[in-house]
Amino acid sequence: MGTLDGKVALVTGSGRGIGQAIALKLASHGARIVINDLDADPANETVELLRKQGTDAVACVGNVSAPDFAERFIKTAVDNYKGIDIIVNNAGFTWDDVVQRMTDEQWYGILDCHLTAPFRILRAAYPVIKAQAMADQEKGIENYRKVVNISSTSALNGNAGQMNYSSAKAGVIGMTRALSREWGRFKVNVNAVAFGLIHTRMTNADAKAGATINIEGKDIRVGLNPELLKSHAARNPLGRGGTPEEAAGAVYLFCTPESNYITGQVVAVAGSPQ
Repeated sequence: MGTLDGKVALVTGSGRGIGQAIALKLASHGARIVINDLDADPANETVELLRKQGTDAVACVGNVSAPDFAERFIKTAVDNYKGIDIIVNNAGFTWDDVVQRMTDEQWYGILDCHLTAPFRILRAAYPVIKAQAMADQEKGIENYRKVVNISSTSALNGNAGQMNYSSAKAGVIGMTRALSREWGRFKVNVNAVAFGLIHTRMTNADAKAGATINIEGKDIRVGLNPELLKSHAARNPLGRGGTPEEAAGAVYLFCTPESNYITGQVVAVAGSPQ
């Protein structure tokens, strides 16, 4: 038996990268998964991958920042699996610039994705979480549910050129700690992981070559200077950045029964002390 057998896990931004690795990790321990991605193709490909591995999975495609997304996301889980056990707020991107050149669109775009979207998802989940907790209490069942929010070491240390991202991810930490106090009575553990450098398509892209990704018609600059990647590896005690699978492992730890008495905490997943 898996540690998450029968659990229903919702993971935003899980069509690829870290989110996909999280979905695969949770599924490997028995969870049923609601996949989300901005684009239909990666979302559906991940669902098919999971189904081929014997996991029950379904997709909810769309931009997490859309005003109607949270309700659709929660409804997808309830309609297909009758409940919610794990929520992982992972979806995100970076849109960097120094403060004097950062536009309002850049500022609000990042805050909406990283902070407002998780808030809306958790707000939409409240009646489902409460009803499940009350039902468990009436039956005399002790059942802990999990929320894992994704923050960043940019929130802990700041990062030049990322005032929007650093601020949003710092907000995620405040959200995590506040909700842990609100939802403890429902036996919900609310924690966060703060990722350092994790090698994904966005971080591995060559910024010097002008790498971009397209998000709803906008070409967003991504990637890191190769020299910066080398410098990071030289400074890191483990001598390298992390993998999506290692990032997923940290999220999984907060989804297990072993974390039932851990809540309101932030763990840096960075290969170094913060």
